[in-house]
Amino acid sequence: MVAVDHYRQELRSLMDRAATQGAIDILINAGELCRTLRGGITATDACCKAMREELKPGDIVLIEPGAGVGTTIRYLLPRPSR
Repeated sequence: MVAVDHYRQELRSLMDRAATQGAIDILINAGELCRTLRGGITATDACCKAMREELKPGDIVLIEPGAGVGTTIRYLLPRPSR
């Protein structure tokens, strides 16, 4: 099973690439993020936890974290320093 840290790294990588390309936000869906790593949608809890932990003021939860693979969050870019 894929650990929360792996999802966190992938999430931050997606954000960094989008910010580098000049995006002001990025829409992340848990199902899509889960499928980027070999854990697939069976690791939904770890994936959603990583997404929740990355929430910062100004980010918008479009579909609640209880929705599993449907969880969708709009993160503002660039991210504050970690």
